[in-house]
Order: sequence, then structure tokens, then C-alpha cells
Amino acid sequence: MKETTRKKVIKWFWIILIAPFALVFLLLLLVGIFAKIPSFDELEHPESKLATQVIADGGEVLATFHIENRTYVSYDELSPNLVNAAVATEDARFYKHSGIDMKGLARVFFKTLLLHDSSQGGGSTITQQLAKTLYPRREVKSKIPGWSKVVMVGIKLKEWITAVKLERDYTKDEIMDMYLNSIFFGSSAYGVKAASETFFAKDPDQLTVEEAATLIGMVNKPTRYNPALNPERSLERRNFVIGQMAKNGFITNAERDSIQKIPITLTYQVQDHNAGRAPYFRDMLRRDMNADKPSRADYLYPEEYAADSLRWVNDPIYGWLKKNKKSDGTPYNLDSDGLRIYTTINYKMQQYAEEAVAEHLGQNLQKAFNNELQWKRNKPFANDVDQKTVSLLMNQARKWSDRYRMKKKAGMSESEILAQFSKPEKMRIFSWNKQGYVDTLMTPDDSIRYYKGILRAGFVAMEPGTGYVKAYVGGPNYRYFKYDNCRQGKRQVGSTVKPFLYTFALQEGLAPCDQAVCAPQTFVMFDGSTWTPRSTDKKDDIGRIVTLKWGLAHSSNNISAFLMKELGPEGMVNMMHQMGVTAHVDPVYSICVGAAEVEVYNMVSAYNTFPSGGTYIYPQYVSRIEDADGKVLAEFSTQRREAISFRLASTMIEMMKGVVNNGTGSRLRSVYQLKGEIAGKTGTTNDNSDGWFIGYTPFITAGVWVGGEDRQVHFNSLALGGGSNMALPIWGIWMKKCLADPSVGFSEEESFAAPADGIISMNCDNNGLFLGGYGDDYVDGDYPGEENEEDYYFN
Repeated sequence: MKETTRKKVIKWFWIILIAPFALVFLLLLLVGIFAKIPSFDELEHPESKLATQVIADGGEVLATFHIENRTYVSYDELSPNLVNAAVATEDARFYKHSGIDMKGLARVFFKTLLLHDSSQGGGSTITQQLAKTLYPRREVKSKIPGWSKVVMVGIKLKEWITAVKLERDYTKDEIMDMYLNSIFFGSSAYGVKAASETFFAKDPDQLTVEEAATLIGMVNKPTRYNPALNPERSLERRNFVIGQMAKNGFITNAERDSIQKIPITLTYQVQDHNAGRAPYFRDMLRRDMNADKPSRADYLYPEEYAADSLRWVNDPIYGWLKKNKKSDGTPYNLDSDGLRIYTTINYKMQQYAEEAVAEHLGQNLQKAFNNELQWKRNKPFANDVDQKTVSLLMNQARKWSDRYRMKKKAGMSESEILAQFSKPEKMRIFSWNKQGYVDTLMTPDDSIRYYKGILRAGFVAMEPGTGYVKAYVGGPNYRYFKYDNCRQGKRQVGSTVKPFLYTFALQEGLAPCDQAVCAPQTFVMFDGSTWTPRSTDKKDDIGRIVTLKWGLAHSSNNISAFLMKELGPEGMVNMMHQMGVTAHVDPVYSICVGAAEVEVYNMVSAYNTFPSGGTYIYPQYVSRIEDADGKVLAEFSTQRREAISFRLASTMIEMMKGVVNNGTGSRLRSVYQLKGEIAGKTGTTNDNSDGWFIGYTPFITAGVWVGGEDRQVHFNSLALGGGSNMALPIWGIWMKKCLADPSVGFSEEESFAAPADGIISMNCDNNGLFLGGYGDDYVDGDYPGEENEEDYYFN
């Protein structure tokens, strides 16, 4: 070979060898000069959407508000199995390169591109994948042929530069942590914490080798290798990851062979807004934090507008998102700012409340109601409901449905839309079975009737002395019934209103042992007509002299009417407001037997005044709010005011203990075998439309309402439809569960605080008069006073 030829060969050899690297260097230089590379501050705070965590009082995460269900965890909170699986599968040289793996790129070039051997994997390092995830590629649209590929080269080079910057300013552990927090795992799970909770109901540091391998196997194809959707593919991919872990020395071959035989076992629960603990509470929290400043035009009654206006001023959580801004002046976003909202909800109390509602409604009450439904002519409505009312209720339900609104928006006529409601179609409906649903074929009209026949419930528990909301259940199942029966709706309160009347009576100078004749009372109305509350007492009791203590324990309408005639309605309404009822209450005679409509939440907060020593304590359900970095943005404290005297509250406690000990609430003793001090009141409204029980102990106040969506849907008999059968069992089941769990902290040994001047005696000297008291000779199902509980307030 001639010298000149040899020099040319050598020259071109070096050109060919160096040119690609020179080209890459030039392109990197140009990208660095002209392209926008993320700054270090942007690397610290990428534009990822962080889920807001709603946290129970013990630190447990109830659930999240999110667009992307993503919650960051630190490297210390990651299982080593996760890290090892990621390195073995995605970047075996992770700890040896500086962001770009030249050996890996060479391998891809020769084996993957030239030899078409795809088993060698891609050339992107974990750091490059992180750069790509933090700053997703935007779609390139151009009419110039090939331009999108040119742009893609620039984007790829930007990712390389970002990867190098990440490697220069973060440790390998920090990069791995950011990487695992940034991955989308499918099933609405963004980041490894959400994925661990979604697929295995675990925190990331608890994952086993096989569980970690399952998740890492989903990294690049989260749908194809989703174990819930494609279990066979997922198993194959998981075992490949386990093989890679053995190949790279993270586990032994013997461990590999053993672990690969383990089947994939999931605890699968998609973390959407329907899932998680306390969904009705979270919905209420969102509504309150997003509330606008009250406007008079939005309120029917001035006192309700006044109450919310005062709340806007005095309750910092009400409208918090509207009242507070971030440092840059923009509003906070619950779905993407990664806030941490620490609530007063107790995780166990909440769990037991949800279980109690499901047990009583699903296993007992709904079955009894379904048995009655089969004999109703126009189910689920009662037989005495006229067709005009049924048509009105059905038409309202159609127009409130998503189906109607969507068809209307699509331009369909009224007749066309209504015709659709009569055509059978496949649908999934709620059921109290193990799955929680049934797939069936029915018309939309039939589905409306079906859902109206499902009994609803509301349950709220608050702590005396603090007002902390400890449990909150707004319905039977949030996925299918979004309406919150604790705060969105008001229902007639029945006899649960009577303690306010008796409190007013005692404040006016009457005493528990004062006597009255148990007889019907007639009121002359403003128009000259008369009204007599229907007597609900036993025939043998009519005409007898009884004590006020007896009247409350046995929910006597006659004694309530006697007190109303003596005292008048205005004073009772004032007492209700004084004790915390914010709803509008008409000052009419019928409120003595329960015609007022009040929220469950509001009734429980008012009742909480009794065990709180006569002090009304505004309900509190958030203790503090932090931002994504843990900085405290707001802290909240209890607000209170004196409502009644301590002695008056103590006297009412003693009287209301009689309801449980030998009155309409005695099932708590006989059926649920609850010991200790309990006071409370049952309530039932006309036609058994509403069943109530609100009870309290020295350590908790809790209230339950049960009924149909419409008042026209109800039990036929008081035996099934009374508050002692519809609502009280939920209270009893919940209390038993709480008492059985030492971590809840309830004790039947606790007693109500006594006045400083001594214990209040309820031992009325009867002097031969019938002053109350039933023996212990009642058997299950035959409870004193239950037959006279219903509160009829119309002739």
C-alpha cells in the first residue's frame, strides 16, 4: 500500500471514528446555547401534579384529592427490593455511569439496530428516563417531511443534558427516589407509593421481591403488564424481572427459582375519588374549602344566611381556598398542589362507622324493607301515595339524572329523551352483595325506582369538649349514592327535638319530677282552627299523672304538647338556636313533636352541648394544613360559647339516661349489652319516613338518621320503621366495635361530670302516683315505650 493511500485510510478511519462524537458534541453545544434546558430550580420543582393527602388523627392517609394520584416518598421509605429490581431491569450500570451510558448506547447500536436483537433492551438510563418523565415530550406537528425527526433529535439531546445535570447535582439515591416517584403504573397510580397502595394495599417499604418485581415490570407498558388486567402477561414479565435480579447478583439462583413459583396475589383497589376511607367526609371537606362567600340571594331564610356569614368570618376552613393564596399569588388547588390536610377523623372510628352502616342496612334493614316492597302497588312508594305525587317524583329524578342532561345537551327533544327511559339496557347497579353491584338488564325508569327503594343513612360522631368530628358517613355507598345525608339534606327530626323542649322547660323553672296529666292537648290556631297532636301513649297511661322525667324517657307526645302549651314555641326555637341548631325553625306548636327539618350534622353538634357541660362547641374537623414541603400553612383551634348552665346540662343528661335505661332506647342495654353511662333520644316521623337516634357518653356523641330518598318511601309499620329499629342499631353496632378495640380508647368505666354542688337525683317520690319505671321483664323485641314513639303532628 502506498504511503499516500495509507495516510488517507488512517485519516478517514479517524474521521469516521470521531465524527459521530464531534457531531453529538456540536449538537449538545447548540442545544445548550439555543434550547431551554430546565434550571436547577425547575429540577427541584417539576410541574408534576401532586395529590393532596387527607390524613386521619393518627397519621393514616384516608385518601387523596388528585388529578394524578401521586404522593412522594423518600428514599428511606422505599423497599430495597424496588431499587434492586429497577436497577436490574432498567439500568444495570446505573451506579457506574454519569447519566449517559456510552457502553449501553454502543450495545444498542450494534446489537439492537444492526443485529436486530431486541433482548438487549434500550439505551436510556434511569436518569434519562427520569428526565423524560419530569419533562414529557410534546407532540411535534409539521408539514415539512422529516422535520419531526429533527425536532425529536433535539429533544433527545435536551434529555441527555438534563440527565447529566441531574447526575451532577443529585446523588444516585435521590435520582432513584425521583424516578420511582415519577413513574405511571396504570390504574390511576402515579408514583410507587400510589402503585403499592393500589395493587397491594401496602406502603413501598413493605414490598416483597415478587411484589416489587411486579411493579417494576409495568414501568414501560403499564397496561400490557397490569396484573389486574393481564395477569398472565404480568406474571411472565414479573418472572423476567426476577431473573434479571438474579443475573445481576441481587438474589441467588435458588431464590429466583423459588420466588418465580409464587403466584401474583393482589389487594387491588383503584384509588379514585370513590375509594378510600371516609368518602362522604372528603366530599364535604372539598365543598367547605371551596365555598364562596355567602350571598343573601342564595338563601331562603335570613337566619341560615346569617349563620353561614358568621361562619365565613369565624371558621377559617370554610372557603379556605378562596381566602388564601400561594406565595406567587395564585390560588391553591386541592387536586395538584400536594397539600397535607390533617383532620380530626379517627381512622378506626370511621372504619367501624362505615361497617356499622353496611351491617345494619345490608344485612338486616334492607332485606326487611324489600319484603314489604313486594306487596306495594307502586313500589317503592307507599300505597297511600297518589299517582300525581309519584309522577312528580319520577319526573324530577329523570331530569336530575346524568342521562337526561347528556341527551338534552346532545339536542334530543323531550319526548325522545323520555322514550329512552323506557328502553331496557345493560347496566351495573348497586347491591348489598359481596361484590357491591349486580350486572343486569332493566329500563332507566326501573333503575330509578330501584335506587329509590334503597334505604339511606347518615352518621356523625363528635367528641365532647373539643367538637372534633371523629366519624362521618353520609350514605350507604359513595360510588352509587353521592348525596350526603349528613350535611346536604335536612330531614324532619321527630322526637329528637324533645330534649330542646325539656331543656327550655327546666330553664324556665320546671323540674324533672314535676307532674302533669298524660292527656291529649288541643291548640287553637291563629285562624281559629284547632290542632291536637295525636296521642302515642298506651291507653292505660292516658289520664294518669306522670313526671316530666317519664314523659321524656317514653317520648310522650301528650307531655310534650303540655309543655308547649305552657311555654310557647318561640322560647323553644330560641333554645334550639342557643344550643347550636342553625337551620330555620318555624315557631309553631308542632315543633314540640318534631316538625322541624335539620341536618344530622347540626343535630349532633347541638346534642354535643349536653356532655360538653352546657358549652356549645363548634364542630372542628381539620387541625392543620401543610404544603407539599411540610410547611404549616394553617392551624385551627376549637371555638366555643356558653349555651346553657353546667347544672342544666347535667340535669338533662340524667333525664336522657332514662331513655336508654328504661325508655325507647333500651335496646342498647337489652340487645347490644352496652354498659356504662349512655344518654340519648330516639325519633320517628309521620308514616315512619325518618328514623333517628342520637346518643352520647362521657367520651363521644353520635347521631344516626335512616330513611328513604323520598319521604314517600318508608316502612308500613312502626315496629320496623321506628327510630329504635331503623337508626339505633347502627349506633349500637358501632359502639360495640369501638369498645372492643382498645386502640380507640373508649371505656365503659367513665362517668359524666357531676355539678360541683353534688350529684343530681332523679329519684322522684311517687306518693302513690304513676311516675314511671318499667321492670326488667321485657323480652327481645318488646321494649318499653317503642309502641308510643311515633311523632304524629297532624290530625
